[in-house]
Amino acid sequence: MRKTMLIKNGHIVDPSQDIDGIGDIIIEDGKIKEIKLKGQGSKTKGQEMETIDASGLYVFPGLVDMHTHLREPGFEHKETIKTGTLAAVRGGITSVCCMPNTNPVNDNRTVTEFILRKAFDEGSCNVYPIGAITKGQKGEELAEMGMMREEGCVAFSDDGMPIMNGSLMRRALEYSKTFNVPIISHCEDLSLSEGGSMNEGALSTQLGLRGIPYASEDVMVARDIILAELTGGRLHIAHVSTEGSVRLIRQAKERGANITAETCPHYFTVTEDAVKGYNTNAKVNPPLRRQKDVEAVREGLKDGTIDIIATDHAPHHKDEKLLEFDRAPSGISGFETALSLSLMLVHYGVLTMSRLVEKTALHPAKILGIDKGTLKAGSDADIAIADMNKEFKVEQDKFISKGKNTPFEGWKLKGMPVITICKGKVYDCRKLIGG
Repeated sequence: MRKTMLIKNGHIVDPSQDIDGIGDIIIEDGKIKEIKLKGQGSKTKGQEMETIDASGLYVFPGLVDMHTHLREPGFEHKETIKTGTLAAVRGGITSVCCMPNTNPVNDNRTVTEFILRKAFDEGSCNVYPIGAITKGQKGEELAEMGMMREEGCVAFSDDGMPIMNGSLMRRALEYSKTFNVPIISHCEDLSLSEGGSMNEGALSTQLGLRGIPYASEDVMVARDIILAELTGGRLHIAHVSTEGSVRLIRQAKERGANITAETCPHYFTVTEDAVKGYNTNAKVNPPLRRQKDVEAVREGLKDGTIDIIATDHAPHHKDEKLLEFDRAPSGISGFETALSLSLMLVHYGVLTMSRLVEKTALHPAKILGIDKGTLKAGSDADIAIADMNKEFKVEQDKFISKGKNTPFEGWKLKGMPVITICKGKVYDCRKLIGG
């Protein structure tokens, strides 16, 4: 017997179909069967269906987060696939791409297969592995990209270990054309950022901390753009944080370069001031920058220079964040606040809701070549339902993620996911509370 579900009277936003209006969605056996907007034919009959009344709520494709860290295998004290994917679902995220900096590194098909099997057995949302570009993320020799691609990797990155060898990066970009996958670049010149732990400037001097200059990011963005133009490869620039990077990417796109770019909620919501008091929960790499960088990132999102919003969810054990600032690891636990922080862009008029859904669902799915980010008939019913006006306070102790590291503790946010549907299962986000 077919299982049928009705989401009724919701404000449906699906940029893949130019839909932005009140209507109903019929789901059958975990697939979208039909969308019926108000005024299109007779009213949907729902007496014999499981029904969700979405009156006054927004309904849109589940978010696709193309930059996350699930930590498993090897760092299960920070996060597991089970806890991480459930935290993602609570945040309205139905697909996550996990970076390869695990132990062992995901640089071969065996580790890729383990992640996929574990996600199938224990995951609450879809998991897509990202393979390492180089063996052991050492930046010395290319990893088994072809075999990892066959096993299920959707992109390749050495993430927090930038590839300093330009020749190696060139070859990786050439392979990206063969395998039709993006190379995700963490743009950082290690010789410029060496020993740094926050943005370089007056505040870092005041706090007595060695800084990381904006040039550390900008020069590597410039190098990788040049290599992408040389090779015609598929370059995706991760976590853009500086005014200069936004400008360089904008200029490259105007020239027709085959590049895409992402930023994270913390880069368009907070500045380096969050570090005051040596707050290690505000330590992230690249570091939080200046107000003019925040404004540039917002403008980059608005004009399309920056294609997507990703979390760079990087959970750490609380004891690790209790170390001295320059010794504490970088990273923010981002799954459970990402949508709410991103909705600030809608409230402030930076993006429309449709553009926000593009950047959090449709565009990442297209970049990765996965059939997500849409509510088209026949697609998986991966859906987020959000209350745009619901106000709440961020409480890290209630995070489902093992990582409680957030600079947004105590913030009052407006707008939150209330229901997430993934893999045919309905999650009430309001009841998913960790501790």
